[in-house]
Amino acid sequence: MNRFLMIVILLITMLTTACQSQPLPTPTLSAPTPIPATETAVSPTSTQPTEEAYPTSDTPETNQPTPANYTYEIINSYPHDPAAFTQGLIYLDGNLYEGTGRYGQSSLREVDLETGNVNSISTIPEQYFGEGITIFDDKIYQLTWQNQTGFIYDQDSFELLDTFTYPTEGWGLTHNGEQLIMSDGTDHLYYLDPNTLEINHKVSVTDEHGNAIVRLNELEYIDGEVYANIWQTNRIVRINPDTGQVTAWIDLTGLLSPESITQPIDVLNGIAYDEQNGRLFVTGKLWPTLFEIELRETAVSTP
Repeated sequence: MNRFLMIVILLITMLTTACQSQPLPTPTLSAPTPIPATETAVSPTSTQPTEEAYPTSDTPETNQPTPANYTYEIINSYPHDPAAFTQGLIYLDGNLYEGTGRYGQSSLREVDLETGNVNSISTIPEQYFGEGITIFDDKIYQLTWQNQTGFIYDQDSFELLDTFTYPTEGWGLTHNGEQLIMSDGTDHLYYLDPNTLEINHKVSVTDEHGNAIVRLNELEYIDGEVYANIWQTNRIVRINPDTGQVTAWIDLTGLLSPESITQPIDVLNGIAYDEQNGRLFVTGKLWPTLFEIELRETAVSTP
């Protein structure tokens, strides 16, 4: 073999060895684009509105006039279904309407005041927990607790006409002749357009020191004020519907005597008003009695 051929073979061998030992290039991966710090991630399942979701009345000033305090006098007592987990109560045109709760037991009822007998009833599907009710323009509106679904019935037949939704829990419901007023267990009252069922605005309920009053439950609109049960207490609070300011406290401690209790009961809940005759009715969940009471102002301060 001549010298030139040997040099060529040697060069080819060296090049082949160099190529086999060269590592493969590493692929480049693009990093995910970060969310700008100015953006906020929103959960698609989140339904609770933010504080800025609805227009809110001006924050009430502290050191407002001291609310009045009331106790009560029992005028009449009426039978009440002790199996009714009362969530909403209305008196209208001689009839008592009641919304009851609990899964699998929720209903809308027309009840005879004198006897406590149920004249008409419409049950709610078992997946719903019934809450507050009100009657507006010959229609009954009923909330549910955590399903964010409300029902609309014909007042006379209890025929289901429609449903509606809202972005909070449903607790109490009433109206001022123009708008529906709803509570959700917080210190807020929400005002809904009765035609669109959309929330127009809300007010925060506070005492004379600016403290928020929470657990607002069953509602009744009486003589320009909102009366609200405070859940898990024996008190009703009266509220200025425009400002959210507490105007009075009503203490109903001792209303249901221990002698009348023959089964487990739950909390005071249920306010109805006979506008024509000025009669005020109250009861509670699983209570055997519905009371007509008159309020008596007292100097005793409600804690």
